[in-house]
Parts: sequence; structure tokens; C-alpha cells
Amino acid sequence: MTDTAIEIHGLSHNYEPLHAAIHDVTLSIQPGRWVAICGQNGAGKTTLVKHLNGLLKPTKGSVLVNGTDTRRSSVAELARHVGFVFQNPDHQIFCATCREEIAFGPRNLGEADDVVRARTEEAMAWFGLEPYAAHPPALLSFGQRRLVALAAVLAMQPSILILDEPTVGLDAASAESLLLRIQELHRQGRTIVLVTHDLALAARYAREMVVMAQGRVLAHDVTRSLLAQPDLLRRADLEPPQITQLCQGLAHLGLPSDAMTVDEAAAAIVAQLGRRP
Repeated sequence: MTDTAIEIHGLSHNYEPLHAAIHDVTLSIQPGRWVAICGQNGAGKTTLVKHLNGLLKPTKGSVLVNGTDTRRSSVAELARHVGFVFQNPDHQIFCATCREEIAFGPRNLGEADDVVRARTEEAMAWFGLEPYAAHPPALLSFGQRRLVALAAVLAMQPSILILDEPTVGLDAASAESLLLRIQELHRQGRTIVLVTHDLALAARYAREMVVMAQGRVLAHDVTRSLLAQPDLLRRADLEPPQITQLCQGLAHLGLPSDAMTVDEAAAAIVAQLGRRP
């Protein structure tokens, strides 16, 4: 394993000669980290992460993934390192059955038949998809299709997972179930890159956060530190989680201005009550 999972230097990308979607991005992500890339629509988040698996090539600059230069690698070659789960699972599901969909990736990588079968069964079991193995993915719910897409990526065993707005379109229970599975993959050592405009989601799961606006990276730091900088977030048209805003408003009463979750705020309130005479 290299010292960095993702190394980006001076990256710019133009969709048209006079339209730069991202400008001079330099960013380093260490192996095994969970990093949220945050910004509003049009900030350049998805354009940035599409460079990590070769879907886009730099107009200027370079991107190294596990030491591999994406400019000189195909999407298929990079799939061994990076798994990309799109915001809409229907953009990546195309096989007749769930089992075929999940098996496609490792088979396309040239793995032996017994390896393909083992990885397919393991991925289906991980996401509870065994009952739907012979079902067409199109007949499943949106949340189940998202699990199929994630299982198909996981079957290729990439060390880096990119999740583009993974909870969009899911109810609270489905989103929680999905994120708990991703959290377990992170505990196993995978690098997670979460693309989101939801800072409450970033606060709960991502230790690090990248703030983007107008195609530029404004900051990359520990999530807790960035959530405590409202001026920075306003530059990106972002707001801290509601519980963070509440604690910042009540900081004069002793609540921590960098609280990121309801549990943290509740613990701080209990501690304050315990100090009262």
C-alpha cells in the first residue's frame, strides 16, 4: 500500500474550452480514511471524483490512485482500485438478474470462475440480496437497486469506495441500514469518499471533510474543525447541522460550539446539569 490512497496535484477540468468545471485542485487522502466532499450542486464534487476512476481525464494536472496515474490507465484498470457507486443506481445496472450484475465486475477483471462465484455469493450475502439473486434488478425497490449496485462494486474488492449522494431517494431506515454496512467496510480498512451536500451526514460518518465551491477546494481538514467555521461554510453556501447551529447559539451557556451530533449535545447538556450546585 502506498503512503496516499489519492494524490491530486493542480487538477483542472474543462468540459468546454471556456468552461472550467474544477480549477487547480490539490488534495491528498490517506489510506483507510473516510472523507466527505461537500458542496452545493455545481460545486464540482462529482466532476472531481470522476477523475478518481478514469471516467474523466485531467485537462491539467494529475491524479494518482494507489500510486497509479489515471492519465495512463483505463477505467477497467482503475476498477481494481476504485469502486464508484453512482447517485442513481439505474445508471450502472444493466444485467438481467442480480447475480449476473454482481458477477459482471470480477468476471470483467478476468478473475477465475470459482473466484467470481465466491465473490458474488459473498457480496450478495453481505447486503442480504440472496433472495433476489435470480430477480431482474429493475423489479426491485430503489433502495434494493442501490444495494445491488454497491454489491456489484464490492465484488471487485476495490480498496477505495466512492459514494455519490448515497442516501438520496432512501427513507431514513434504508439510509441508516446502508450507512451501517458502509461503516463496516470502512472498519475493514477501505478508504471511503462520500460526496454529499448534507453536512449532518458528513458530521456523523466522515472524520475529514473537503469543502468545495465554484470548482475549487476551499478547505480540507478534520470535519469537526470545519463545521465550527460558519464563515467558511457560508462561502460554499452550506450550513452546519441543525444541532451544531443550536449548540453554537447556546455556547454562552457552556454547550460546545463544535458538537456534531444529537448524542454529543445531549452528553454536554447532561454534563452541564451535573455541574450545577
